[in-house]
Amino acid sequence: MKRGAVPNVLGGPLPIRPHSQSASVSISLPQQLACGDVEGKFDVLFNRVRAIQKKSGNFDLLLCVGDFFGSTSSTEWEEYKTGVKKAPIQTYVLGANDQEAVKYFPDVDGCELTENITYLGRKGVFTGASGLQIAYLSGTESLAEPAPPYSFTSKDVCSLKATLQSTSHFKGVDILLTSPWPKGVGNFGNASGDVDTKKSGSSLISHLALDLKPRYHFAALEKTHYERLPYRNHIVLQETAQHVTRFIALANVGNPEKRKYLYAFSILPLNLMDVAELVKQPPDVTENPYRKSGKEALSGRQGLALQEEPACQFFFDLSKKQGKKRQSTGGDKGVSPKQPRKPPQPLGPCWFCLASPEVEKHLVVSIGTHCYLALAKGGLCDDHVLILPIGHYQSVVDLSKEVVEEVEKYKCAVRQLFKSKGKRCVLFERNYKSHHLQLQVVPIPLGCCTTDDIKEAFIVQAQEQQIELLEIPEHSDIQQIAQPGAPYFYVELDTGEKLFHRIKKNFPLHFGREVLASEAILNIPDMSDWRQCPRSREEEEALARLFRKHFEPFDFAEED
Repeated sequence: MKRGAVPNVLGGPLPIRPHSQSASVSISLPQQLACGDVEGKFDVLFNRVRAIQKKSGNFDLLLCVGDFFGSTSSTEWEEYKTGVKKAPIQTYVLGANDQEAVKYFPDVDGCELTENITYLGRKGVFTGASGLQIAYLSGTESLAEPAPPYSFTSKDVCSLKATLQSTSHFKGVDILLTSPWPKGVGNFGNASGDVDTKKSGSSLISHLALDLKPRYHFAALEKTHYERLPYRNHIVLQETAQHVTRFIALANVGNPEKRKYLYAFSILPLNLMDVAELVKQPPDVTENPYRKSGKEALSGRQGLALQEEPACQFFFDLSKKQGKKRQSTGGDKGVSPKQPRKPPQPLGPCWFCLASPEVEKHLVVSIGTHCYLALAKGGLCDDHVLILPIGHYQSVVDLSKEVVEEVEKYKCAVRQLFKSKGKRCVLFERNYKSHHLQLQVVPIPLGCCTTDDIKEAFIVQAQEQQIELLEIPEHSDIQQIAQPGAPYFYVELDTGEKLFHRIKKNFPLHFGREVLASEAILNIPDMSDWRQCPRSREEEEALARLFRKHFEPFDFAEED
């Protein structure tokens, strides 16, 4: 057996546990330090650690991510290797990130490098005496098989995930250590400085973090400090609440910009925590940055679970939806199906009831049996349209079955039109301080941004304005969630993803337009208020004629 190592039941040797940890303190709150790229500056790091411990007391562990050895490490390292100098704390490090550093790690599976400094290994799990579970993955991502000794591949990631997820009642790990950042970690989060998280980082680590659900994830290599807002590990309204993850990237030791390279923290092991306390969501929590959009949101085990889960577990029983015929059950004998409802009559003049003299009929481009399509007055773009019921309905929730079906027909037809023009469309409804349903349909050029960008823009701006925007299942609809008469805001993306907010007090009337007009999407922020986008009647009539012409091949109302 290798010097300084003990058998690891999860495969591969692991270092001896620090002497300060023992069974007698198994429920104490472990004090940890995490560090970014050391780059061979051992004296700078350990002198700083000594100063911290003198001021704040002893810490249990020092966890180092990124490049531990630098290009000029040999002389200084020799003093630690021969025992002339000694690390003041039990230190655990990740492996090489380039060929030059490979020589410092004599055993790929992990070993003691010198007294108090231990190389964890290529991949694995270290469970301390206190119960903290630390997962680690050394090196940088490689697409080649076999990978060079300083890299990991998808096989390594799958192996690590399988090892952990095969254990019963897996909830996640306390800490995840990687050298590269996970790709996309900045999605839905706060700004990450000079690092473009959509291009930088490792996709494999993103998948690993998504599945392992670490409470803390440390990384380095980018020579900067970035503490991301905590993110959820569950889909709101679809999955049971779970703990959040905090991603923290650390800078290089002794950097001249004085960016943070040491991070002190203490956590009670996940398996010792009260569930209610564990899953508490902080006020600044965001969506998970690694979930893909639409039907690709989850793959494998999670994706299957979503497809198989009955919607009635989360919402009102779909079988009891108003206006739909259903077989009677034991509890409703003798009850006949409800008849289609007639739309209520407006209490005063309505700008959107088609029979009303207030309607600007020159904007109407298609009329069906129950709904009609019209250009939006003061639209965000020339082909910004509204789907409206002919009769007086306040919101989607109030619609009868027949009207809902025709709304869906119009949505499908408009999507087909915009797809043929190289555009994707965003639909939104604000049932607040409005009297007649207006389903806004705004086309976005495909080259302008992705669906993920649009989703992120809505979520980020909602967070900035303290609006709780929740994601709801693709197979559900608003009628299952909102009670008739209750105010809400609702967004539907071209992937079928839906975002929903229950309005409890005040709500910005132009929120939907503000998001789409923002620099992140259409970049026309001065057009967020429709009243600031006037057009002459002649211009409106010309745009309506043009839209009718383009929409004609897709207009089912014309076929009827």
